Amino acid sequence: EVQLVESGGGLVQAGGSLRLSCAASGFVFDDYVIGWFRQAPGKEREGVSCISNSDGSIYYADSVKGRFTISSDNAKNPVYLQMNSLKPEDTAVYYCAADYSIATCNVGYEYEYWGQGTQVTVSS
Repeated sequence: EVQLVESGGGLVQAGGSLRLSCAASGFVFDDYVIGWFRQAPGKEREGVSCISNSDGSIYYADSVKGRFTISSDNAKNPVYLQMNSLKPEDTAVYYCAADYSIATCNVGYEYEYWGQGTQVTVSS
């Protein structure tokens, strides 16, 4: 069974850090594009970051650029999202997603596989 499992969410004060992990089960991340998305209550889903294990491209939304870092180790699994200097507006459910059909990082694409989400809450 193909699964994506996120972990690492939690409650943190503004200015703090969290590291989210996205682990693949039932398939390997080689040649996949992995994206991180978030959705806050009452807001549309936002593409936060993505990394392509195919062409190495990386993307960050302007709202997180300079604060968040997406990475993976040589095994390409799991994919991490290091979140520093967190702000209350970063509060959301964070989802990872994966797709094999695209080679270049793109958060505007409808990814095939999705995790269940992990809650990130940043208090002021």
